This record gives sequence, C-alpha cells and structure tokens, in this order.
Amino acid sequence: MTSYDGDTVRSIPWAEIAAPLVAAEDAVARLDERLARSPVREGFVERFHFQDAAAALWLEGELVHLEDLVLHDAHMDIRTPTHELTRAHAVLRTRRQIFSNPPDWALGREGLRQLAGRGMPAAKPADGREGEGGDALADSMEPDDAESEEAMLTDEFAAIDAVLERSRAVLDGVAVARPARPEAAPERDPLVYDPDWDEEARLEEWRATLVRTADLPPVLAAALLWDAWERIAPLEHQSWLGVLLVESMLRQRRKTTAHLFSLNAGLRVVARERRRHRDRRTRLLAFLDGVSEAAALGLKEHDRLTLAREQMLRRLKGRRGHSKLPRLVGYALSRPLVSSAMIEKELKVTTRGALNLVAELGLREITGRGRYRAWGII
Repeated sequence: MTSYDGDTVRSIPWAEIAAPLVAAEDAVARLDERLARSPVREGFVERFHFQDAAAALWLEGELVHLEDLVLHDAHMDIRTPTHELTRAHAVLRTRRQIFSNPPDWALGREGLRQLAGRGMPAAKPADGREGEGGDALADSMEPDDAESEEAMLTDEFAAIDAVLERSRAVLDGVAVARPARPEAAPERDPLVYDPDWDEEARLEEWRATLVRTADLPPVLAAALLWDAWERIAPLEHQSWLGVLLVESMLRQRRKTTAHLFSLNAGLRVVARERRRHRDRRTRLLAFLDGVSEAAALGLKEHDRLTLAREQMLRRLKGRRGHSKLPRLVGYALSRPLVSSAMIEKELKVTTRGALNLVAELGLREITGRGRYRAWGII
C-alpha cells in the first residue's frame, strides 16, 4: 500500500502553485456566488449531476452517453443497460445523496461507511432475536405447534418486507448498507477481490490526510486529498467515490454552498499524462487547472440556461393559470434532454398533449427519429 504521510503536506511547492491556486479559488467562488441568486440553480444542479457522472466514467476509460444516462434514470431505457451505464447511474445516485444530506455527512465516519457500502449491521432487538431471517427464524422452526409456525411466517414476511424496502430505496437513489453476512459465510471471492487489499486501513490513511489538510485553503486541500486518493486507492471497486468526497469537502468547508462542484467535468479536459504524471507538482497543477476548467464550464452552462429560460418564459405570456407549460420549462432546464414519455410521466399528460406542449415551447429536437424523439433547450 502506498504511503502518504505528513511530509507530502509539508513539501507543498508554493512557488509553482500559488498563481494557479488563487485562480482556481476565485473561479469556484465566482460560480457559487452566481448560482446562489440564480433562478436556474435547481436545474443547473440537476444537470451537472448527470454531466459529472458521465465524466467520471470517461476518466476511467468508459464512454457513457448522457442521453442514455438520462433515460436510464427515468426507467425508460431504449436498449439494454450496459455495465458502464449502471456504474454511471451509481455515481449519479451517490452525488444526489451527498447533496441531499448536510455538508458534514459524507466525510463523517458513518456517512463514509455508507457511501463505501460498509453500513453498520442492524442492532439486536430487545427480545433477543438476532435479526430478520437469522437465528430467530431457525429457532422458531424447532417447535411443532401453531405458535411457532405463526412466528416463522412473521419472520419470513418481515424478511420479504426488508428486501422490498431496500429495493425501493435503491430505485429512489438512496444508498443502503449491505446486509450483515452470517459468521459462517465464506470470504470474498479472491477472483473478484484482492485478499491483500485492506480497504479499512486505506480509508483510515486517507482520512488522516483529510485531518492534516484541515488548515489549508479549501482548493489546495482538495488537490492534496484527490492526489492522496489516487495514490492510496482505498476502494478496490469504487475508485470514482474519491472525487465525490473531494467535492463534498469543498461543500463542507463552505467553499461551495449553492451546489456540489462538478470536478470530473473539469478533470476530463486535462490531459491524462498530466493527471497521472509521476511528478507530484505536475499532478497538483493539473488538478488546479481542472478546477478552473470546471468552474468555467459551469459559468458557461449557467449563462446558457439563463438565456434559454428567458426565451421560454416569453412564450408563457397570455397563457391560462392552469397551463402546464411553466412546469415543462422547469423540467426541460433540469435535464439534458426530455422525451415524450418523460414529459407524460412528469406532467401527467397524454402523448398528444406532450407533443403539443413541446411544440408550443419551441424545444429543439435532438434525435430526429420517428420511433424515438427527444428534445433539449437551445
């Protein structure tokens, strides 16, 4: 396991990174200040959840189309979802979960355990049962009377309810803890998991870096945390989580208050040779450039959404009070594209009604196909 001790923090190349650091700090603050008073903030935040998730997979060498991700999130796939699309949707759900919780939640010990899929096992009930489907179920099967059969059915139904509740939580985008494994369960498959990969120890080492950077400027601390995650690689199968935790740290330090920064979108612009360079100074400079690029992309997207909103609002003049066009404006701003089926589901209208609303609002058609049509803002 790669060591990442305090010397890494003490040997910061201030002379080389001072100017890029100031530029990155200003760019992030400017974007957040613009969004704090913006009428399109909610749409911007939701759109960048999608963009950051797609960029996260791009950084790992996988191509996920933004359109497919939007449709998969709406449960309206036009083709069988790929493994890469499923992973991108996991990034999307995690971003939403981080943003919906308090700023301190993701980097707290329990929040980090939940995001990494290591939630605490359920507490033992007061009646002495070990849990649903466990020893209590086995014990209830031993007697042969009516009461034991009723208890067995109760435990089985409780286990089914727990599975259904976990399934609903996953569909709603809420991360759930993995169920506790029985003590007699076999170890993880060595063909899938490296037996020498101690994720708990690696996470603790990364958290130590988080503590050591607490007094540094937020963006510089984010650069060191990102570099530490890349070197330590705490999670074997969730490497994308590190960037989301860095984004959460910026929110925890109040550098961003109106949104969750989209760091993956900025790092995507930076060449891989710089992000993966052997020299730490080059990697830190690449990260700071990625922050500035992400903020610049955010400002351009904000201006584009603001202009599109003004153009669509002009079409609402003279409309009746119960018109559904205003709701379609907000929905179109919150998604990179909308299909007729998505509009039907969101606005509770018929297919013909959805097409009429799209025509009245003047959305731009993206696909140009008869079997499948989708629209986006200008």
